Amino acid sequence: MFNDIGPLELVTIVVLAVLVFGPDKLPKVIQDVMRTVRKIREFSESAKADIRSELGPEFKDFEFEDLNPKTFIRKQMDNDELGLKEIRNGFDLKKEMAEVTDAVHSRDTDSSTSGSSASAISSGSAASSGDGRIDMTKKPEESAKDERPPYDADAT
Repeated sequence: MFNDIGPLELVTIVVLAVLVFGPDKLPKVIQDVMRTVRKIREFSESAKADIRSELGPEFKDFEFEDLNPKTFIRKQMDNDELGLKEIRNGFDLKKEMAEVTDAVHSRDTDSSTSGSSASAISSGSAASSGDGRIDMTKKPEESAKDERPPYDADAT
């Protein structure tokens, strides 16, 4: 409950409580606060039990902490019924990045998919230079000097 309160803050709270309530009334105030906290906990537990009994036997393993979106997603990701672990373990990011890098640099790898994509890239690029790199700069096409650009009625 108070996980982020440091020792200096705790001492400050105690000193303020002694100054506000006085040393005579402080034990009575602490008892009243603890009694109120216990009643709130009992009310919360009875409300949870009522909700569980109203939901029926199919929700007997229902936890209210699952209503937190982070907890719910974490629990569903750890669930093995969906097969997400196989998908997560079957995906090798380093291998995929190496294949993409090889395809961009037009190098053949031992993988057939990356080799075919690398050859498709190198054969499909007419503007590639001799060192295997692709020229990505836009060069304006030279048109005939007498030729007008096409008229676009929608653009005007």
